[in-house]
Amino acid sequence: MAGNFFTVRCDDCENEQVVFGKAASVVDCAVCGSTLVTPTGGEAEIHGEVLETVEAR
Repeated sequence: MAGNFFTVRCDDCENEQVVFGKAASVVDCAVCGSTLVTPTGGEAEIHGEVLETVEAR
């Protein structure tokens, strides 16, 4: 199972966090708690600004 890691900026507090592109569970912002990633069964839906691809596999 290959997937990418992304640096995502939270829309609410502008915290930057690394998330997995195929996340199997909801990922919340570590600072404000808003949802950054929701699983869809494949590529996850990202709810913030993707700044860069940290690691492509």
